[in-house]
Amino acid sequence: MAVIKHPAQRVGVFIDAQNLYHSAKHLYKTRVDFGKVLEEAVGGRILVRAIAYVISTESGDEKNFFGALTKIGIETKTKDLQIFADGAKKADWDVGLAIDAVKLAPKLDTIVIASGDGDFIPLIQYLDMNEGCQVEVISFGKSSSSKLKEAAHAFTDMCDDPKKFTISARG
Repeated sequence: MAVIKHPAQRVGVFIDAQNLYHSAKHLYKTRVDFGKVLEEAVGGRILVRAIAYVISTESGDEKNFFGALTKIGIETKTKDLQIFADGAKKADWDVGLAIDAVKLAPKLDTIVIASGDGDFIPLIQYLDMNEGCQVEVISFGKSSSSKLKEAAHAFTDMCDDPKKFTISARG
């Protein structure tokens, strides 16, 4: 699909923080630089809203991380980590991200999904066909659904320049 980017486009960025976090940790043993992800996603266009979907744990260790996201202009939506009786853990924001993208679509020209999760394919199709939005995806290509990459109007592979999108443990 042909992708069009121009400075007057209104952009919304929806960040699946857990997906990017685990990809960076698994692939590069490092952390994501969400400021760089946001900068790349917006690409000189008009940022209307950036939302990161994050998980809170019992320890609360992530409070500084949430504050850092807010400081760079990313709103955070939090959900508590679910721990089941058998010890299994669940932390999933897919439906919340999708609902927000659909609700904000009328105010946006372009929606950027920062995730490699193939569960977002129906969302991309809906936003394209029903809302007329250009939908772009940014994520680590090595851990992204190939069908997700195909469904998007544009795909930015963070694996092409991992140092640009990650920070060292001391960074």
